[in-house]
Amino acid sequence: MNLFPNIQTYHEQLRSGSTSCVAVVSHYLDRVKQHRHLNAFTEIFAEEALQKATELDSQQKNGELTGRLHGVVVGIKDVLCYKDHKVTAASKILDGFVSLYNATAVQRLLDEGAIIIGSCNCDEFAMGSTNENSVYGNVLNALDETKVPGGSSGGSAVAVQAGMCMVSLGSDTGGSVRQPADFCGIIGLKPTYGRISRYGLIAYASSFDQVGIFSNTIEDAALVLEIISGADEYDSTAYTSGGGTTGTAQIFTGALSPVDSEKFKIAYFPAALFHSSLDTEIKENILSLIDKLKSDGHTVEAVEFDLLDHIVPAYYVLTTAEASSNLSRFDGVRFGHRTKEPVADLTEFYKRSRSEGFGKEVKRRILLGTFVLSAGYYDAYFAKAQQVRRLLVDKTTAIFNDFDAILLPTAPTTAMSIGEVSDDPIAMYLADIYTVFANLAGLPAISIPLFTHSNGMPFGLQVLTNKMDELTLLQLSNLLMRQYKA
Repeated sequence: MNLFPNIQTYHEQLRSGSTSCVAVVSHYLDRVKQHRHLNAFTEIFAEEALQKATELDSQQKNGELTGRLHGVVVGIKDVLCYKDHKVTAASKILDGFVSLYNATAVQRLLDEGAIIIGSCNCDEFAMGSTNENSVYGNVLNALDETKVPGGSSGGSAVAVQAGMCMVSLGSDTGGSVRQPADFCGIIGLKPTYGRISRYGLIAYASSFDQVGIFSNTIEDAALVLEIISGADEYDSTAYTSGGGTTGTAQIFTGALSPVDSEKFKIAYFPAALFHSSLDTEIKENILSLIDKLKSDGHTVEAVEFDLLDHIVPAYYVLTTAEASSNLSRFDGVRFGHRTKEPVADLTEFYKRSRSEGFGKEVKRRILLGTFVLSAGYYDAYFAKAQQVRRLLVDKTTAIFNDFDAILLPTAPTTAMSIGEVSDDPIAMYLADIYTVFANLAGLPAISIPLFTHSNGMPFGLQVLTNKMDELTLLQLSNLLMRQYKA
């Protein structure tokens, strides 16, 4: 359960004096204790959260709040730096590491009065689709504890799903916010690449990674996006307009509802909806929704898309190549895990430290990335994958010349059973077939919880819009949630 339907209602109650930040933080800490077995958090900042809540209550005078997230209880994925707190990326290689600074997204939350309740479990270095690759153990889906919550941001998703915080931050490299949101029955938003600064986000694949948001309402996701997005002098890939330290902030919260007469032009890919991997019931529900949208006056048209079976291979070639480079900094010399075994030379020291510190999935991806970057295979794999990425960007640019949005499934199935794909990396990679598209093209995308499967598990609809057009994405998502949620 969630104590409040949204942040706005919570703030109204704070202003009226019917609740306090201390009471609310205490409630969420109790929820965390009740659901400790779900393993959603790697660390809880209980004393600190209560102290911050006390300060906020004392600062509140005559109903005036200190910021737009005054007293809002937030969880952050264990890949986001929070000054003077451990950040480990759920890996032994970073055991005991304490961050020296705040990630930009975290700092912007704090500047608006948010209370960070804890660090959320995840797949190691954000590599995985089931949250079974963490040094802290599996995260469990609160709706069915025999099921995975999705990954890699499974802990952040379950924290919101089980009412242990109001909103949470994750990271999305190939679907790691949208897929767990789909499996957990909540909202998961991945903004445009560069919309939110990556400063302080531990890198997996730098040209794909993006901070994302979990929430129960579109309004809450829009508010958090509005606050944490924008330019950042510490991240040259962050857009220089649309909020932040320079430029004019883009307002999402005040423009969520489209004009009643506005009708959207929406594309969908038959190649995706009739793909052999897609669960029949998921397909039928999305096709039924398309019919309803058409009958309500929206334009929904099929668009031929012949790259679907190429995007997962291209994604894994490119991301593992970037991971091979990014993770070379974890060597046991300056910080984190260091082997205690006697070694003959520096090379042996590196090998032992990294072999002991990294988990199986991370080592698999480092090896794959090193292979595709090697002299004999660079042109055959990495260069070809870059060409596919270019074709995908050109294709989507053409689509958005004619359409406002694209509809896709979020995942080919509902949440899998624990252990179902953990020994089959290919099956796990193919689960990303519908989500990696947005990361390859740098598009904003969201998973919204519209449906329930006959097996009792939720599943969502994925919506994509053009780069830097989160406003249309949020408006359409708000419409779908209000009028078409089953």
